[in-house]
Amino acid sequence: MQSLGRHVLAEVYGCRFEVLNDIKQVEDIMVNAALEAGAEIREFVFHKFSPQGVSGVVVISESHLAIHTWPELGYAAVDVFTCGQKVNPWDACNYVAEMFGAEHVDASEVIRGLPSHTNERLVVNI
Repeated sequence: MQSLGRHVLAEVYGCRFEVLNDIKQVEDIMVNAALEAGAEIREFVFHKFSPQGVSGVVVISESHLAIHTWPELGYAAVDVFTCGQKVNPWDACNYVAEMFGAEHVDASEVIRGLPSHTNERLVVNI
């Protein structure tokens, strides 16, 4: 049985404060991550928190990319969900980690759209 999609959940550590706290940089990185993975962007929205932090989502034809940053901790929670065979969520995840200057990433992939008794979970450290 073929799955409906792949969902990568990434814990991104040791990132640069100035990048994680800059809404324009976070937006540009997430949009470019979607493009890097071969996705078709539909729309995006980002919000800057006070005193720090950014949250946002990039809606793609193939599903979405989402993020929330804690600049004071050098941490970002990144979510990349893609449907179909054209877009590789790992390409987007790796791009984000590189652009944030991450020192460490813990990420896992969940195969979406399979009956629960056949669902696979792949844990990968990158």
